[in-house]
Amino acid sequence: MLDELCLIDKPMDWTSFDVVAKLRNAYSKKIGKKCKVGHAGTLDPKATGLLLVAVGKKTKEIPFLEALDKEYVGEIKLGATTRSFDAETEEENLRDVSHLTQANLEETARAFLGKQWQLPPMHSATWHHGKRLYELARLGKEVERKPKPIEVFEFELTSIALPIVAFRIVVSKGAYIRAIANDFGARLGVGGYLKSLRRTRVGIYKVEDALSVEAALELIRTREFVA
Repeated sequence: MLDELCLIDKPMDWTSFDVVAKLRNAYSKKIGKKCKVGHAGTLDPKATGLLLVAVGKKTKEIPFLEALDKEYVGEIKLGATTRSFDAETEEENLRDVSHLTQANLEETARAFLGKQWQLPPMHSATWHHGKRLYELARLGKEVERKPKPIEVFEFELTSIALPIVAFRIVVSKGAYIRAIANDFGARLGVGGYLKSLRRTRVGIYKVEDALSVEAALELIRTREFVA
């Protein structure tokens, strides 16, 4: 039956909607009618990794899937900020980071653990009066946002090679890693932004079990579905 959950390894510079549109077109072409397809948990264009794509009746499970905790690995560049909090926009506010120590960095990371309120960044997929915030941000507009409750379960610094700090983090629904990267740099007094990000897990689902977009499309083309 055409009711399934697809684990996709989203490539860089694709939007989550790009992936959904490709799969929806392939499924619809295969069965000869429009197929319902949606994703759980948006990944930014510059992020890669696990995207859960629900097909058919599985789309009813999207709210449950979105509520699952998520694991990411990535890099924060310290000593600079960007307007988007990631590598999408140009660096500014350059500062020296040579005085930072491993103890400084690890203590700052530990301070992020637990429940907290987070202000959604302007360059995010949060809706505002029918538009995504990033659409407004790209027009140079900034609007008032309401902080949202999130929780950081784990925040581990996996390597330090200043100005780059690699990390692994596990967070609740709704947490923006780019905002954590920006806040991490701010708390250190030197600024920082998210240089790279990869989602490795959503609940029990792991990126090691995911297919590339190309592999998923080929599988849809060659499989037989029961109507």
